[in-house]
Amino acid sequence: MGRKKVKKAKKTKKVKKVKLSRKIKTPLKPLDKKSSIPGQEEKPEIKKVKKQPTEKRIYNLKDFVVYPKHGVGKITAIEKAKIGEIDIQFYKILVEKEKLTLTVPINQQSKLRPISSINQINKCISILKTKPKIKRTMWSRRAQEYDQKINSGKIYELAEVVKDLNKNTDIIADQSYSERQLFEKAYERLKSEFEAVLKTTPEEVQKKMDKALGRTNISESAE
Repeated sequence: MGRKKVKKAKKTKKVKKVKLSRKIKTPLKPLDKKSSIPGQEEKPEIKKVKKQPTEKRIYNLKDFVVYPKHGVGKITAIEKAKIGEIDIQFYKILVEKEKLTLTVPINQQSKLRPISSINQINKCISILKTKPKIKRTMWSRRAQEYDQKINSGKIYELAEVVKDLNKNTDIIADQSYSERQLFEKAYERLKSEFEAVLKTTPEEVQKKMDKALGRTNISESAE
């Protein structure tokens, strides 16, 4: 008789299941700005009173000021008005050269600046005496730069434009129309500030400026 093949039963390994106990940590919620800190009492909400924000500089009636885009003006009134729930104070500024009255809120007076000092005027005269800068760039670009300097409200930049565009002549052919316009605009702006600071006549100021620019002959012929 043949031997019967006995199939050996496969031994199954018993795997012990180990339960892992994990401690789930709940993340801490950040404290809201409005929520109170534990142990402290909630502070009552303080409502801000609607006011017009003010700046340190205060101008008085009849003061001369400079508004960059329009030049020298004189404060003719300080008035109040109510817009909605806000009380607003503003200056009434007369720009005589342009026959224009500006209304400037006191909280936007950063656009204004006081007129220059005597020392600044003297420095301007020194700038007018220097040689003009000759630029090789296109006129359209230079014209844009000059216009930005005129409207910057900075007196030294204004003096530089007058000096650079000065031709020491009144002959129209020597200047283009746009060049002459920019020169006259800058010249009149500078002249009006000279008048306000030096407290003298327009004629005296013109003589002073023209002498510094070397335009003495022009002033004499104009008389």
